[in-house]
Amino acid sequence: QLQLVESGGGLVQPGGSLRLSCAASGFTLDYYNMGWFRQAPGKEREGVSCISSSDGRTKYADSVKGRFTISRDIAKKTVYLQVNSLKPEDTAVYYCAAEFEPTGHAMCDTYPDKYGYWGQGTQVTVSS
Repeated sequence: QLQLVESGGGLVQPGGSLRLSCAASGFTLDYYNMGWFRQAPGKEREGVSCISSSDGRTKYADSVKGRFTISRDIAKKTVYLQVNSLKPEDTAVYYCAAEFEPTGHAMCDTYPDKYGYWGQGTQVTVSS
């Protein structure tokens, strides 16, 4: 059974950092594009970043470029999101998701509808 479990969220002051983790079980990251998304109260879920299955190419939303970094450890079946220089507007529930991509040809993207597997989310609150 494919499962994703996020962790690492919390309360942090503006300018602070967190490292979010997404532990995968039931599948190998080699065949899945992985994405991070977030949803703030009253807003739609938005794509933050993704990493491609075959070669680890990455993509970021403009709002987080230069501040967030996605990475993965295939052996540990874990995807990370390092979030730096946090702003109050980064406050949201952060989700990781997986898109089955066994060919290795399709670059990941940050459209939620492309992802079929989701974790339960981890809360990130940026406040002084």
